[in-house]
Amino acid sequence: MNTKEKLDTPTPISPAALLALARQHGLALQPDTFTYNETGLDFQVVQARHENDSHWILRIPRRPDVLPRAENERKVLQFLQDKLPVAVPNWQVYHPQLIAYPRLAGTPVANIDMENMCYIWNLDHEHLPEQFIASLGQALAALHAQDAQAAAQAGVKVHQPEQLRENLRAQMLLVQKEIGVAHSLWQQWQNWLSDDSYWPQHTSLVHGDLQAAHILTNESGIVNGFLDWTEAEISDPAIDFVSMLASFGEDITKRLLQAYEKAGGKVWPRMLEHIWQRHAAYGVTIGLFVLESGTDDYLLMARQALGLEEQA
Repeated sequence: MNTKEKLDTPTPISPAALLALARQHGLALQPDTFTYNETGLDFQVVQARHENDSHWILRIPRRPDVLPRAENERKVLQFLQDKLPVAVPNWQVYHPQLIAYPRLAGTPVANIDMENMCYIWNLDHEHLPEQFIASLGQALAALHAQDAQAAAQAGVKVHQPEQLRENLRAQMLLVQKEIGVAHSLWQQWQNWLSDDSYWPQHTSLVHGDLQAAHILTNESGIVNGFLDWTEAEISDPAIDFVSMLASFGEDITKRLLQAYEKAGGKVWPRMLEHIWQRHAAYGVTIGLFVLESGTDDYLLMARQALGLEEQA
């Protein structure tokens, strides 16, 4: 992929243009089956049915800056094929204008309501089935146990344990300079960064954005797939628990960590506290998105997460 190639695909792409684009890559789709999903920050997503009645997912990049991450995602998915107890996308089309793969079985734990900025739950999030927690813990343990050296050789981005804090500190400084951070929150971050006891002595292959909309389950609530690997890399394993803490709370996160450890996941004494601290630094992620994307659509959300605006 030429990551410098200019994207001329409209956003949102019209059905006629998408049909023509798919045909260029050997996909004969039924245009009356197109279902658009505009919730992704980096990609427009369309579900469609092939003329042979198979179901496909089409991802259309929204901006040129997402293309390097798509290249990393491609390497991660190639590396992970048939290595996990859950399914991952198997890209059949990979091009600067279009990514396409057969739809995975299962239902997302939640869909995102962009108008109200909330989840629409497909699984009872207030009474999560035990099999969901157990299977998610097993899937995460298997992911985090992948051979980091082999992943690096496959081209996956790698951060060593000693790099985690320096990378995050640099990101914090950039966000502070360009957007700002409340003084009390900034001090909390610095205390966390300077305390060795919070931090892992190892790194693992992480999904990087494991939120409810990216987790698939079967009819019994057993996790059977992970979607959207754009942020995957060798990094801090705690990253994959942050959205779980935000969505389901501390008690569920504790149970998930127990299931993770039981399945062979590597934990450390202050891991839960560390996850809380990563949650408190979520404003860095949103702030970086605002700066990298060049859009102010999420600036208010970033300022709220950075303690500069009252929460709605």
